[in-house]
Amino acid sequence: MNAPPNFNRLASLYRWMEFATFGPFLWRARCAYLAQTTTARNALILGDGDGRFTARLLQTNPEIQIDAVDASSAMLATLLRRAGPNAVRVRTHQADARTFLPPNPPYDLIVTHFFLDCLTSSEIASLAATLSTVASPNALWIVSEFAIPRSLFGRAVAAPIVAALYRAFSLLTGLTLRALPDHRTALHQAGFALKSQRPHLAGLLTSELWSADS
Repeated sequence: MNAPPNFNRLASLYRWMEFATFGPFLWRARCAYLAQTTTARNALILGDGDGRFTARLLQTNPEIQIDAVDASSAMLATLLRRAGPNAVRVRTHQADARTFLPPNPPYDLIVTHFFLDCLTSSEIASLAATLSTVASPNALWIVSEFAIPRSLFGRAVAAPIVAALYRAFSLLTGLTLRALPDHRTALHQAGFALKSQRPHLAGLLTSELWSADS
């Protein structure tokens, strides 16, 4: 197993890098299913980066408790700062999500925003199998990811953009992956069911709502 990519040096710049490249669309993808989280009480968030979604979730849902997992200590520190007074409802864990055993099950909400694309298909399958054992019977899993549509746009535009992103993050963080993994098959095999999906930027981005109640 390769070491996880190191996002420490990007913690203070991540928001501005994101906005400079994709404007508001990654943020819109993250928040596409925020309205479905209002009844959640115990969430597991993997790799939220600088914590903007975590902060918004805490504001939207005043009852929720969160386990936030990230391999980057700098990203976790930024996440806590963004959470402000709501940080008392966040338990941070600096860990490799591939080997991390979530400590406070059952979780009725799992969130992975632009995180699964840092894992291989087999690593996602292993992660999903683990998470299926700590998810409540009706748990929701919110996924935001890049995608390559099966269209001319996908071949001519989306595929080169995704390839360029992988090259850039290889240089900046040491990420070794070079192509998008198949997260949908992995989640299906672990017993999760895709309930809804919303494309953004002509399908370059996807927001997905999964449920453990298949």
